[in-house]
Amino acid sequence: QFGAYVLVIDHVQGDPFASPSSVHVEVPMKQAGFPEAYYQESCGRIALEDFLTRRFGSQVEAYNFKAGGSGKSGLMSTTRCGQEVLERSACQIGAGKITARFHIGFPAFGRTIDAGGLEKILFEYLPACVENSFFYRKLDKKKTEEAVFLAEDQQAVREYLKKEGLVAFVANGSVLPRKSGVSDFPMKDSVPFVSPASMEQSISLPHRGILRGMAVPRGITLIVGGGYHGKSTLLNAIESGVYNHIIGDGREYVITDDTAVKLRAEDGRCIKNTDISLFINDLPNKKDTQHFSTENASGSTSQSANVIEAMESGSKLFLIDEDTSATNFMVRDELMQSIVTRDKEPITPFLERVTDLYRQSGISTILVAGSSGSYFYTADTVLQMDCYHTKEITDKVKEK
Repeated sequence: QFGAYVLVIDHVQGDPFASPSSVHVEVPMKQAGFPEAYYQESCGRIALEDFLTRRFGSQVEAYNFKAGGSGKSGLMSTTRCGQEVLERSACQIGAGKITARFHIGFPAFGRTIDAGGLEKILFEYLPACVENSFFYRKLDKKKTEEAVFLAEDQQAVREYLKKEGLVAFVANGSVLPRKSGVSDFPMKDSVPFVSPASMEQSISLPHRGILRGMAVPRGITLIVGGGYHGKSTLLNAIESGVYNHIIGDGREYVITDDTAVKLRAEDGRCIKNTDISLFINDLPNKKDTQHFSTENASGSTSQSANVIEAMESGSKLFLIDEDTSATNFMVRDELMQSIVTRDKEPITPFLERVTDLYRQSGISTILVAGSSGSYFYTADTVLQMDCYHTKEITDKVKEK
């Protein structure tokens, strides 16, 4: 018992080279002093938990390895958060308290325990970290409020999507490109997103006020354009929109139906007893495609299984990029059909199923296409990316 909080030691490591010890602290909400309105609704609670996890992570980082010793002695760490706001076990608000879980490398020199070092960690470093992280009076109240209010605004957009029959919303001014292929931080000096006038809608949010951006309706949406013009960047941003993002990410108001699934070919994946007959039938080896199993799937069978599994999971939005798909699964042009007749081809391409998936099962599709124009005939909405600027060209395409 540390007065304002309780320290619980869950697991003690066997030696300084083993995995660090698992511990957690419990802070009563009355002591923490956060306004109840911040954590009454799940969206605000998760945002506050995420905010506190990041705050605590920055605090323990300052004391990392200040207590020396062998191996992991002196290590203090908690979950590392990315750009997404997620519900994590690292920090949970419930049952009238804040519970924060983390790791400490109990210090030792070889097999000799450094009790003095551990005393410093538990009685000096840790109390300072807890005091500066989980007590409202010690935090920047404006930043705390902004984190919770952003989550409530994001939830309002999600409710708007359901109400208006939309699958995604991309706010004007959003920064979609990322710093690099291995970094999820926003790219500096990138072109901010601006909605085509024909697809722009305004949403009234409880805290931000009026938000304008591109509203993507249910149905089949095609994203086209030249290479490196931003097609996949837009799709990737929409994909990430199933999660809320932190302030400064650039995609705070890129919001997507949270049942969305990104589909791709996965050569070599295992498939177990899956009915892929919607897309593949009459295999030359007479293999049963209604109960299909393989240890090493091809591009087309793997993507077929991915579609079926997404349907079974309840997804109402498929996100597909032509670059990461099996070509023979996606489309067969007229010349190929004239040479390889239907009775010799076991694959029914996604092109021939995409409309029925929407009309019969209510599953929308957002598809990036750069080489084949076949999907123009099935698309309800067509977007063209031109140097990261978005144009709506549906009527132009239908005229052709």
